[in-house]
Amino acid sequence: MFTTRPELVGTFGMVASTHWLASAAAMSVLEDGGNAFDGAVAAGFVLQVVEPHLNGPGGEVPIIFAPAGGNPRVLNGQGVAPAGATIEHYTGLGLPLVPGSGLLAATVPGAWDGWLTLLRDHGTKTLREVLDKAIGYARDGFPLVERAVYTISLVQDLFRDHWPTSAAQWMPGGVLPAPGGRFRNPKLADTWEWLLAAGEAAGSDREAQIEAARRAWSQGFVAAQVDEFARTEFRDDSGRDHAGVLTGADMADWEASYEDALIVDFDEWSLVKAGAWTQGPVLAQQLRLLEGYDLSYVDGKPTAETIHLAVEAAKLAFADREAWYGDVGDVPLETLVSRAYAAERRKLISDTASFELRPGSPGGREPLLPQHVLRGAPTGGPLDAMGAIGEPTVERSGATRGDTVHVDVVDRWGNMVSATPSGGWLQSSPTIPSLGFCLGSRAQMFWLDKGLPNSLAPGKRPRITLSPSMALRNGEAALAFGTPGGDQQDQWQLGFWLAHRAGLNLQEAIDSPMWHSNAFPSSFYPRAWTPGELVIESRAGVDVLDALRARGHQVVDAGEWTLGRMSAVARDAADGLLRAGANPRGAQGYAAGR
Repeated sequence: MFTTRPELVGTFGMVASTHWLASAAAMSVLEDGGNAFDGAVAAGFVLQVVEPHLNGPGGEVPIIFAPAGGNPRVLNGQGVAPAGATIEHYTGLGLPLVPGSGLLAATVPGAWDGWLTLLRDHGTKTLREVLDKAIGYARDGFPLVERAVYTISLVQDLFRDHWPTSAAQWMPGGVLPAPGGRFRNPKLADTWEWLLAAGEAAGSDREAQIEAARRAWSQGFVAAQVDEFARTEFRDDSGRDHAGVLTGADMADWEASYEDALIVDFDEWSLVKAGAWTQGPVLAQQLRLLEGYDLSYVDGKPTAETIHLAVEAAKLAFADREAWYGDVGDVPLETLVSRAYAAERRKLISDTASFELRPGSPGGREPLLPQHVLRGAPTGGPLDAMGAIGEPTVERSGATRGDTVHVDVVDRWGNMVSATPSGGWLQSSPTIPSLGFCLGSRAQMFWLDKGLPNSLAPGKRPRITLSPSMALRNGEAALAFGTPGGDQQDQWQLGFWLAHRAGLNLQEAIDSPMWHSNAFPSSFYPRAWTPGELVIESRAGVDVLDALRARGHQVVDAGEWTLGRMSAVARDAADGLLRAGANPRGAQGYAAGR
């Protein structure tokens, strides 16, 4: 079968990410004796530099990892809502939703502490050894990818008129940077060097240095600069100027943490996801719903029946996400991923496309939906019109739908990491000039209705779309995978999983035609959706698209190579062989290994 590039196979180490420079950086750390955790951290920091329209230092990172021979765990690098982020504050400003851009949408930045916690507890390298490549690219320059320049072009008027610090950073001399041209962010390099100096002042002990650098971020210069900058009013996509509510005290009060992973068994395989403060469990729900169906691929492509069943399963799972998921203690997750619950929900799947949002009633509990959703689907608009592309869709106001980067690493000892960093992209909020980066906008995922699992509250994590994945085979970590793409992440991952389980290797499964549904509320402002809409790559075939239309789906032909930015690495416990594949779409993602 034709693939855009070979599936890589080796014995030493494998990396797959959304940018070739990050993959190369991680691989160089492995070559220097580091383990998968060291490599993932190095890649994570490089991604903050080279994909600035998709993530940044002010963002967040959920991580699933498995030490060699150990159980998988989740590292929570998602910061919480600030103490001042109350529903009353936002509604008092006349806001029906949390804006998708600007300072009001900021949660506590979590990526720095998340990556450093992983490095401290599971890595072997010093902070300088994993950060030096990112610093080098920030100071000496890197090729700015075309999509980043396109993103800047969309928000250039916002930058010039309302976010002058961003204009100074991303449009030097008042002009757009050249695609592929060498671009620098020396202020970010200075910030990292300052943090390194603060860490190394603690002495020669590796862990002591990391701890000092963590404190320097959350209790020192960085937190002070964030606190001061957030008090200024800036334009957001509400069309008005607002100051933020994030403070230095919020940053000092938060740190990354570990928690148990959700592990759901499927015969010899087990899917590993983060909990219901992410959308991750919807992948398990979709797979449960699809158990018992004959899902097939022919010549590397899914049949119309396979796509139809997958889409209808997605609608049911994501309706449950909307009603039940959130950073609360009473999510009925065990029931939601159970075979008994799936058997009841499966009865709703018919031969034709559903146009309804139908959350279930696990344990007899009645689902709760936001008023914004109950009023019906707000459709159309520039965000929806551009929803078929696999990278961020950006309005001139800075609002974004779809986002993110991804990295997977496995080493020769069997350590495995899957991470989906995001947030703090260049268009999310104004650049903090003293730091060289901006804050994230993840709070836009909260609802301003009271009493919902995902209602805004201080100290609470938003229900994020970020969804790294891992799979165990006979109890051992065998596969790490993921993709950017907002609400589409666990739909594109479903397509990858089905293709791989149908016998396609990693690269064949990544290359296989992708699809997703827009038939449920978006997690991104302005929270629109289009009942019945199915977006699919044309490579699935004219006959497949026609068959789906005949079943009632509102099919959107997304073009040949547009959906998904999957990455994956694997390890076979039987022979120790390591494998990797990466997405060819957008000519950015690459795997590396030997």
